Amino acid sequence: MTQNERRIFLITELLREQSRYSNLKIPADEQEQRNLLRSLFNIRMPIPASKEFFAVQDDYLREETKRKGITGLSALTPIADGLYLWKGDITTLRCDGIVNAANSQMLGCFAPCHGCIDNAIHTYAGVQLRLACAELMEQQGHEEETGKAKITPAYNLPCLYVLHTVGPIVQGWLTKKDRELLASCYRSCLELAEKNNLRNVAFCCISTGEFRFPNDKAAQIAIQTVKAYKAETHSQIEVIFNVFKETDFNIYRALLGAN
Repeated sequence: MTQNERRIFLITELLREQSRYSNLKIPADEQEQRNLLRSLFNIRMPIPASKEFFAVQDDYLREETKRKGITGLSALTPIADGLYLWKGDITTLRCDGIVNAANSQMLGCFAPCHGCIDNAIHTYAGVQLRLACAELMEQQGHEEETGKAKITPAYNLPCLYVLHTVGPIVQGWLTKKDRELLASCYRSCLELAEKNNLRNVAFCCISTGEFRFPNDKAAQIAIQTVKAYKAETHSQIEVIFNVFKETDFNIYRALLGAN
């Protein structure tokens, strides 16, 4: 199958699952098809799929990520001992683990083509990720607490694992509790990563954006918590601070003392 054929197959199968969209016509424009496929991935509930669906989806997503360009950890230059700063798409980073800024449902973002990292990670990992998260939540029996973390395979992403953590949502003024919970997100992910023998982990800017944690304060907490953890535990885990916006890149560069 070509990528176009795979995309049409996946759209057709996903539309078949959604009876309310069964009469929807597949657009001829390639970008509109991509948007439709992503939207259908996003709204799909955690239900089983056929082996054929998984095979076609996996081939499609891996090729899409390959076309975007994969960055390996070996291509990055440390900004300090065991610390990296990288601006780019975390779904294209080849490392042991990446951190997802999840919500308390832990099922990914259901908003079609939403711009959050939760949406991107679930989209390019494939529908298996939502299934795995749903199984974890069913076993747990309640929503995920803020500041804790869970780990799953990364499926079609170039990394090996995804660590899911729920950051604090800032309501009005930034509180001491908000700061403590954000620090807990970083520490929980580091502890979970080491428990699972990960040699390196890439953190996104947890709780910034829609969760309204001020970017500069969030970066300060991220760096302080990681440095404190490494110092206290003598951990050799390598940490990549991943940013997507130039604003965050400049904040981290200044805080890390980079040239």
